[in-house]
Amino acid sequence: MTNKVKSADLNLPPLRALQAFEAFGRTGSVNGAGQSLNVTPGAVSQQLKALEDFVGMTLILKDGRRAVLTPEAEAYHALVEQGFEKLAAAQAYLAQQKEGSDLIISGLPTVLLKWLNPLLHRFQPSSGDGVIKLEATHNEPDPDLPGQMFRLTYGAVSQSFPHSRPLFTDRCFPVCSPEYLERYPQARDPVELAGLPLIGIDWGASYPTVPGWEDWFAASGVPPGEIKPVEVHSLSGLALESAVAGKGAVLAQASFAKLDLELGRLIRVSDDDLPMPEPYFVCWGQRMVEKPTSKEFLDWLHAEAREFG
Repeated sequence: MTNKVKSADLNLPPLRALQAFEAFGRTGSVNGAGQSLNVTPGAVSQQLKALEDFVGMTLILKDGRRAVLTPEAEAYHALVEQGFEKLAAAQAYLAQQKEGSDLIISGLPTVLLKWLNPLLHRFQPSSGDGVIKLEATHNEPDPDLPGQMFRLTYGAVSQSFPHSRPLFTDRCFPVCSPEYLERYPQARDPVELAGLPLIGIDWGASYPTVPGWEDWFAASGVPPGEIKPVEVHSLSGLALESAVAGKGAVLAQASFAKLDLELGRLIRVSDDDLPMPEPYFVCWGQRMVEKPTSKEFLDWLHAEAREFG
């Protein structure tokens, strides 16, 4: 077991000196640091000198008319910067806890937009005092502060949170707009579809196993060939909107395309589908479910996820 170092065991520099150092490294100048901290440049220089005296080494060098961090100071600054980000997150956590019954849900943008948001009107908490706040972001929140929100995410990243539970494993299949299908009725044949305008989705290097068009065509028995999408989107939601506009067919996830299929904005063009390699997860901290509204939301969320489970 790794023992955490207690702050009382460390001889830490004065906070004002660290603030000046962090601001200098972030802004690149004494003047910029002074403006950031709303103090004079002379006060910043004084704190930087105090920090150098404290650590017993040179942190800042003169480079002509500019002052720059030494290589050792650059590495030190990266760690100090992380520390201040942690402090800011801690303050944000306390501020959110003061909001009481508000329910904060962070999630991948398309998960919130295309799956959760159309369902939220069904959630009826026993207490109507709180507000539901949705935060759409690809950036995962700090796992050390998960008590402030639920996080809806995908795959192995869920393991970094204290608590997580799979919601459902989605499936992919091709869809297009009615206008596209009228223009290309042969799109219902996978072999023909391979040569028609397609829209790609690329989640980035963090998700290398997410199925793409090549995977779906291979599973459908289409001979391998070069696939050149007319567009490639990092957000599945944007790719779906391009498909609705008739720009091409897209390999859609069932949970994301459900409402557009029901409204007739999109049409499924093949019964062949392909499972996602990993499930979607809901993640949380222990204190999160101590709130009655949060526990109700978690139970409701799992009930809704059974449709795709």
